[in-house]
Amino acid sequence: MGRKKFVRCSFCGKNTKEIGFVIQGNALETDVFICKPCNDTCAQLFDAKNKTIASSSKKQLDKKNVFPKHIKEYLDLHVIGQEKAKYALSIAISNHYKRINFENSTDIQLSKTNVLLIGPTGSGKTLLVKKLAEYLQVPFVIGDATSLTEAGYVGDDVESLIASLLMKSDYDVTKAQKGIIYIDEIDKIAKKGSHVSISRDVSGEGVQQALLKIIEGTVCGVPPQGGRKHPDQKLIHVDTSNILFIVGGCFDGIDEIAAKRHGFVKMGFSQAKQEKAPLKFMPEDLVEFGLIPEFIGRFPLIQNLNKLNFEDLCKVIKEPNNSILKQYQVLFALDKVKLEFTDDALMEVAKYAYEMDTGARGIAQIMETVMFDYNFNIDQFAGKKLVIDKDFVISKLLISEAV
Repeated sequence: MGRKKFVRCSFCGKNTKEIGFVIQGNALETDVFICKPCNDTCAQLFDAKNKTIASSSKKQLDKKNVFPKHIKEYLDLHVIGQEKAKYALSIAISNHYKRINFENSTDIQLSKTNVLLIGPTGSGKTLLVKKLAEYLQVPFVIGDATSLTEAGYVGDDVESLIASLLMKSDYDVTKAQKGIIYIDEIDKIAKKGSHVSISRDVSGEGVQQALLKIIEGTVCGVPPQGGRKHPDQKLIHVDTSNILFIVGGCFDGIDEIAAKRHGFVKMGFSQAKQEKAPLKFMPEDLVEFGLIPEFIGRFPLIQNLNKLNFEDLCKVIKEPNNSILKQYQVLFALDKVKLEFTDDALMEVAKYAYEMDTGARGIAQIMETVMFDYNFNIDQFAGKKLVIDKDFVISKLLISEAV
């Protein structure tokens, strides 16, 4: 009778007589084995390595140099046009992150750079801010100023923005305190006239006043699981001093206020001259529009975005990394369908969006109308190539208008 064969662990070299059973590698006909003590040691090493990588990554994110030109290059990949706004935002964001990583050994205090964006619908305000947060890898939330006008007492509604940011940060306070909050439709909380009500005001100056403290910097008490505060509740305290606030709105009619300040008269040849030279909006224009001076003073950078022209809309459809055309091509490719649009077809989509005056925001709706039937019957075109031409786009849009 032959001797019993003992298998050795490939890591420590001990055999099964000494250490008991071993596990063989999954590869076919492998001679690699591992014992339980070595397996436990490997698990501990992997765990320690993962923690080191995570710590190093966090340190790199906190201390990295955020240069304006790198931010601008990233924005160029995703946002068409708005060159001036991209330059201004890149500088503002770079300076903001220098500020929060600034180890101050003097009495000098670096000012906070909040941003106010003015531009028509579909000009890219929200997209710009989303991509900034994406590049910086920081928590980001979008709030709507109109919802703040409809709810609550005191400042609870305003503080809900901080609660949302904390949730996005998985309740990591340090992470939340370096995040970005974007408040859209900020023009909707402008005062409606010169009279200020002495009663509770949730639709104008009252909301602006409520926003002042958290934008400037204060410590907010946030309920651990969201919801409303109640007595004796343990709160999570978040310092808003380093949270970047960006607000935006269409500000319909502010161009007339600025034109009046410049002495332009909207008649005859003066109007044509005004269109060639875009107006620069000043704080006094915003005050006349209905924002209070204290609120405007919290935003060192006031940047206007231009309405996208026809050429810009053509580029929006196909050029950005996440363009609507590329999204459709990926969706159809999942069903083994190759999708192509002729240049004339894309121009027709852009033309329709331009005429609708919805900017880039309307392009997705138009594409959905054009591709509706193909989307529904996609299973019939597996293995085929679909080419969408100008006539097809026109026919689908005409049907849509008729309906």
